[in-house]
Amino acid sequence: MGSPVNVPFESFVQVDRASATAVYIQIANQLVNAIQRGFVPPGARLPGTRQLSDALGLHRNTIVAAYEELDAQGWVESRPNKGTYVIGNPDAKPRKIRGPKEAPLVQYPASTGFSFKKSSLLDNPFEHAACDYIFNDGTPDIRLTQIARLSSLYSANMKRKSNHRKLGYYNHDGSEYFKRNLSNYLNVTRGLHISTNNILITRSTEMSVYITSEILLSKGDIVLVGALSYFSVNMIFQKSGARIMPVPIDGEGIDVDAVREICSRQTIRMLYITPHHHYPTTVTLSAQRRLALLNLSAEFGFIILEDDYDYDFHYEKSPVLPLASADKNGMVVYIGAFGKSLAPGFRTGFIVAPENLMVEMRKHLGIIDRQGDVLMEQVLGEMIEEGEIHRYLKKSLKVYHERRDHFTNLLEQHLGEYLEFRQPTGGLAVWTEWKHPVNLLQLTKECAKNNLFIPKTLLYQHKRLSGMRLGFGHLTPKEATESMEILKYSLMQLL
Repeated sequence: MGSPVNVPFESFVQVDRASATAVYIQIANQLVNAIQRGFVPPGARLPGTRQLSDALGLHRNTIVAAYEELDAQGWVESRPNKGTYVIGNPDAKPRKIRGPKEAPLVQYPASTGFSFKKSSLLDNPFEHAACDYIFNDGTPDIRLTQIARLSSLYSANMKRKSNHRKLGYYNHDGSEYFKRNLSNYLNVTRGLHISTNNILITRSTEMSVYITSEILLSKGDIVLVGALSYFSVNMIFQKSGARIMPVPIDGEGIDVDAVREICSRQTIRMLYITPHHHYPTTVTLSAQRRLALLNLSAEFGFIILEDDYDYDFHYEKSPVLPLASADKNGMVVYIGAFGKSLAPGFRTGFIVAPENLMVEMRKHLGIIDRQGDVLMEQVLGEMIEEGEIHRYLKKSLKVYHERRDHFTNLLEQHLGEYLEFRQPTGGLAVWTEWKHPVNLLQLTKECAKNNLFIPKTLLYQHKRLSGMRLGFGHLTPKEATESMEILKYSLMQLL
């Protein structure tokens, strides 16, 4: 190809003067794009710098710089007294260009050129709205977190020379310093008897469940869950190919007799429970049923996946110790969250299990989260070692206790004739059941009109139940009062 290739460069080389990228780099990148897609064939001679500068309306020096960039990247070669040529096979068949609409080189493809699996199971159920007032499923108030203190701890660790080496290398199994302090913390607060060999640091409860499911569940395995259960965890189980089987829930937690009856008929692989405060109803699994479940697990050989997501928040008495604290047969995998009362970036998940299972879990964590966050773990370890996490929890629990009492008083005052609820002994949410059927979706739409957003993930409705899980922890007394007034007003519009 001795003469310049007949390509309408001005149709796809477009300069954005407002871009922070230099003009010659923009030109070089778009020419690379054209070469990669076959619009400029291998072996082709590019127009002279003066010719292309005239075509594009740019200074010749800009084109010279662009060609030099292409040469440096290895896309073209300059031949003395001959010109600039695209490197590659000159026999390759070029694509034909007829106009800018058929050569969208500055646009990213709208869709893939290949097929792939799609999952309706993993559709994002979370919603957002621009309302001033929002109910959630029970999250802490970020405004109560000691942001300044957390920031100073993080900054101090960034500056500490002894940590600089750690930034260059991270053991994906987690910081040994943090694991040592966390295992001591769990032993003291939750009656466990573990070492660092029994604990795995994860990013969240969902990651913990995902890793556990990848290792312990196979297609067709049966997993027992509460008749009302946590939707995200159910999605993970279903994605692993497991079959979910609901078990009734009452005022004492999961129905143990129903579990035994199911086990007598078929093989159960796993039971997922949130015993401290069942999600979403907030009821606590009784001590008798805890022992019965441990015995059933040993008898029938099913795994107990114990999710203690809400352990830190209790108001009226000491929290009931987890099943894992009484597990003698190695049948319980215990997961939870640490730092839930802190700012979101300072929270972490964990898994507690026997050492042989930990070996496999570390393999999976090394694939999906090899980097970790060494500085955050260092900060959390210091908060445990210095007792700061205990002081913070004690201070924040007083506030949440007051908010719970205020919120339940509001429920009784404004909606007592329409719904039933029990004041929770812990946690940051209240479970409510409507005495008479109410179209909850219509109610949430009416609330949204009046500046109160209620996500659909808080709604539980079928022929025999109209229930809502309403979080109060993130609301000040004033915000809770105004939110409740909106909820009642919106209800009145539907009755």
